[in-house]
Amino acid sequence: MNVLEDVRLEREFTVSPQVLFDYVSTPEGLLQWWGPEGLSVPEHDLDFSRKGPWFSVMVNPEGQRFKVSGHVTHVDPPKSVGFTWAWHDDADTRGFESHVTMTVTATDRGAHLVIDHTGLPDAEAAENHTKGWTSSLRKLERLAG
Repeated sequence: MNVLEDVRLEREFTVSPQVLFDYVSTPEGLLQWWGPEGLSVPEHDLDFSRKGPWFSVMVNPEGQRFKVSGHVTHVDPPKSVGFTWAWHDDADTRGFESHVTMTVTATDRGAHLVIDHTGLPDAEAAENHTKGWTSSLRKLERLAG
């Protein structure tokens, strides 16, 4: 029996909760930090400000494509967004589905972000997602300090 794995990452920012929420929910905000460092996002429907489907295609410098998609499950501005997450294989078939929640709370200095990525299939997937989210969050930290 597989035990599902969860990942939790937390960061502090010196921007208001509304500004941070815009970074994690709007296409304009997400595209500034979405995807690990060194990857571009040439194709996407990244909009977590409304329920419904989303996808992004990340491309590395060698031209490899990494497609991920899901469905926005909840939007509670300026507090949280939730969405399903599944990688696609080379034949564009969706794989194992997990769930991500991004929660924004006010702090004395700005805003606090928690990313909970739950229901990952195994420890290796959890480790890979931790690395990917950590790299992406470094980009967001440069933007929103």
